[in-house]
Amino acid sequence: MLSLVAAASFFLAIHLLVSGTRVRDALTGKIGLGPYMGLFAFSSIAGLAWLGIAFAQARHTPANEVFWGLTPLTRQVQIALQLLAMLLIVPGLTTRNPTSVRQEGALERPDVVSGMLRITRHPFLWGVAVWAAGHLLVNGQAAAIVLFGSMLLLSLAGTASIDAKRKRALGAKWDAFAAQTSSVPFAAIAQGRQRLNIGEIGWWRIVLAIGVWALLAWAHPYLFGVRALP
Repeated sequence: MLSLVAAASFFLAIHLLVSGTRVRDALTGKIGLGPYMGLFAFSSIAGLAWLGIAFAQARHTPANEVFWGLTPLTRQVQIALQLLAMLLIVPGLTTRNPTSVRQEGALERPDVVSGMLRITRHPFLWGVAVWAAGHLLVNGQAAAIVLFGSMLLLSLAGTASIDAKRKRALGAKWDAFAAQTSSVPFAAIAQGRQRLNIGEIGWWRIVLAIGVWALLAWAHPYLFGVRALP
């Protein structure tokens, strides 16, 4: 369990204490953006691998105490949450977005705020947050709480971290984009700063997201050893 806690702490630290702060600015100033991105990508992959291995080991230790269990209701809620997560993650990954890595140039497009970005400027991170929250709902073991809790914290804190990083780098361009969008899903729409346009998202993205959700739900016992469907 200690290895899992250390892995989660490392993964959170490189993202929230390095990538999202002025430490990143100092490092890129010294070694250049390319070398920094390479080191950060390597650290992230290594951190994810460490998390996965440590979680698999921690699940079978006496320290993996169970605090709450799965119920028929929470299973159904979890299935719905995972569909919502995929409807955010898949369009988020396939939509050009100035909050994504090396996509700041999207701000030059007059139609940059369209589709999924009308709902939230951080669709991928909010999707991960929903994904993690859903898994916490049905996994009350200590190891799962550490793993999915760290992913939930990272995704939620990551939205603010990216906003601050982009504001430092892009200034007025970012301010104009942020004024038209919201981090919290549907907040800009509720405030009248945006309007919902499902068609702009792209029906192929929505269909793909549903397909990914269905495939993961069916394949869950083969991939992770746990049934997702009743």
